[in-house]
Amino acid sequence: MKINKIIFAVLMLFVAIPFLAQSQEKEQLTIPLSDPNKEGKLNVGIISGSIKVIGYAGKEVIIDAISVEKNNKKYGQESEGMKKINSNDGFELTAKEKNNTVNVGVDNVNMHINITIKVPHKFSLKVSTINNGDISVENVIGNLEISNINGFIKMKNVGGSVVANTINKDIVVNFTEITPNTPMAFTTLNGKVDVTFPSSLKANVKLKTDMGEVFTDFDIDLDKAPTKINQSIDKENGLYKIKKDDWTYGKINGGGSEIMMKTMQGNIYIRKIK
Repeated sequence: MKINKIIFAVLMLFVAIPFLAQSQEKEQLTIPLSDPNKEGKLNVGIISGSIKVIGYAGKEVIIDAISVEKNNKKYGQESEGMKKINSNDGFELTAKEKNNTVNVGVDNVNMHINITIKVPHKFSLKVSTINNGDISVENVIGNLEISNINGFIKMKNVGGSVVANTINKDIVVNFTEITPNTPMAFTTLNGKVDVTFPSSLKANVKLKTDMGEVFTDFDIDLDKAPTKINQSIDKENGLYKIKKDDWTYGKINGGGSEIMMKTMQGNIYIRKIK
């Protein structure tokens, strides 16, 4: 999509800038910030597809979006000997900017879309996807909230604080710096949690894996206290409940804010930058 200088100047006046894209056609959208000298925030969530966020030295948010035609085999013998006609269904992606917060939305929730977004290095994120996609973040510093359901989460050269959760894949995070005194959490159900921190990390760790092990090259002062057992009584139904706390607790470099890591089927790795 080509925009001449006059049209671009007019678009600069709007807080919401949509564009239409046809199937398998790549489109780009540039969003100016209200105050380029201040930190911003990106909110983006899709149903199907991958999201990649890259920090760069610029002062605008640049979005590349492409719809991906999936190889659909569900029709079986019904389609043998027949040619497929592409419908070329499009989608509308809308970016709304207000006070340095950019909200990105897609109107066609059934379409598989891959989005790549460039943001200034210091930028907070709230990013999510559900099906058929992964999330990757590189070179961004801020409050980073990442959620996926059926794909991995990979974060490289990030700083600040992270809350990351997925269900069916791994979480791999590499920090260059962290925000002190800020709690963080990394949770998955069927995958590993693998996080690399600066050697100066000060944290209270809370760890749990049901079918895996915990590995670290930090010196962790483990809590030697007996396992906590909580009892409760449901007098109305005459039930007595006993719950065993099977988390592992410890301190790194004397302790600090809480970092929680949890998985059911997978290992936990707490690494130190070499």
